[in-house]
Amino acid sequence: MYARMKRGGSRQSPHDYLQIVEGYRQDGRVKQRVIANLGRLDELLGGGSLDGLVTSLARFSERLRILDLARTPDITRGEDKLWGPTLVFRRLWAEAGLPQILDQLTVGRHFQFDIAKVCFALALQRLIEPDSDLAGEDWMRLVVGLEGISRQHLYRTCRFLAEHKVRIEQELFARHRTLFDDTVDLVFFDTTSTYFEGRASPLRRYGHSKDHRPDRVQIVVGVVMSRQGWPLACEVYRGNQADVTMVESLIKLVQGRLSLGRVILVLDRGFTSQDNLAAIVASGLDYIVGVRLRRVKEIREEVLTQTGPYQEVTENFQVKEVKVGAKRYIVCLNPAEAIRDKAERAKLLAELSERLSKRGAKSLLANRGYARYLQVAPDAVKINPAAAAAEERFDGIYVLETNTALGTAEAAQAYKNLWQVERAFRDLKSPLEIRPIFHQSDENVVGHVFGAFLALRLKTALQKKLAQAGLKLPWNRVLNDLSSLKALQLNLDGKDYTIRTDLQRDCHRILQTVGVRPPPRVQKCE
Repeated sequence: MYARMKRGGSRQSPHDYLQIVEGYRQDGRVKQRVIANLGRLDELLGGGSLDGLVTSLARFSERLRILDLARTPDITRGEDKLWGPTLVFRRLWAEAGLPQILDQLTVGRHFQFDIAKVCFALALQRLIEPDSDLAGEDWMRLVVGLEGISRQHLYRTCRFLAEHKVRIEQELFARHRTLFDDTVDLVFFDTTSTYFEGRASPLRRYGHSKDHRPDRVQIVVGVVMSRQGWPLACEVYRGNQADVTMVESLIKLVQGRLSLGRVILVLDRGFTSQDNLAAIVASGLDYIVGVRLRRVKEIREEVLTQTGPYQEVTENFQVKEVKVGAKRYIVCLNPAEAIRDKAERAKLLAELSERLSKRGAKSLLANRGYARYLQVAPDAVKINPAAAAAEERFDGIYVLETNTALGTAEAAQAYKNLWQVERAFRDLKSPLEIRPIFHQSDENVVGHVFGAFLALRLKTALQKKLAQAGLKLPWNRVLNDLSSLKALQLNLDGKDYTIRTDLQRDCHRILQTVGVRPPPRVQKCE
């Protein structure tokens, strides 16, 4: 039953009339019949009778009465609770098969709390309100479905996740292997460090800090990604472990934990050493790795000195292949970057010349950026023109080494996609706030990191669904729109009700993309 406006009157004096209409089905066809004619719309509006009728009818609608009372200040209301993110990410959590995986891992174990619920809560917190577990306990109290979780539940769940991390990664990969193609021919790997507030331990050590916090103990976190941008696994290393020492464990992870066959490892230059490349080849894997331009004599004197045309792959991205004995190198050039490098060097040399004339050379020699252009003579320190000219060969250039059969352009493009891992680290350490970490036990630290990894999986799943639906929204906008959907708790006549707030901006489209129907505007609590 609904209201309908119908045009009537004469051609010279038409009027709109308001009717109450009922739909019904007859002989398989939908028809309508008029229940009541309420009169001319302009007269109903002008005399105020329509407002009176609506107000009178509203007295018989429990939903409208509750919504109206919810606006009054003297009604008993509970705390507003976050609802939108729970609806979306719980659906994605279920689609990943995590409830079933966690159920299998808890068979025969008698936890006094719902550990699967707390695992989801840890991942959701890392996405929405990343902070310490102490603050997380207070936050979860105000999220629909996460009530009753204590700090001790969070700590015990971190230990559980650390204990079963490998099994969960294997199960996730096995359940969704079709997402990564049958072969997973490209595997990206990179590392970063994240620091701690606290004392050193077997895992937490002082080391080279990519956070620029050498005064803090840290761990090193590695992430394995597929060509399609899916996080496959994460690994936690000692804080003082160098990248170059991790390749052996990466090979075991790829071939053992993930049971992958013939794949190509795509690695940054920090992992490059002849021993590592030999180990990769001996394991039956292929590689595409970055190499250091200035430190390797073969690159400086043989690779970069060979002439030959570049092949244009995309705008500002050109490549050429260079063979040195049995080794295959790919020289990559960004012409726009080369122009910037040349301009920055000219600016630096001008500053250097000015400083030499005013302050002397002692402090400048201690600066590595300046020292490469300086020449120490018996009588003075001056700019070395030959060193400045030699730097030009590095402008806009980086070099790869590979043993694959991929074409030059395809191999170079594959290496460029290593940015997916770099973005994953930004997601882990910035929006997901993996740092700083306050856990006291190394086991809890690993569980904390793995909770952030599961959050990264959820984020990746949502971003891919939004991209497929053509929704290009900044991540902060997605979270803000979802977070605008809240549940208001209301007690009326001894009965508890939940009122859903309005859907703001793109909230409805995000819910629709994930396959979640918005909750009713008002629902009675059982």
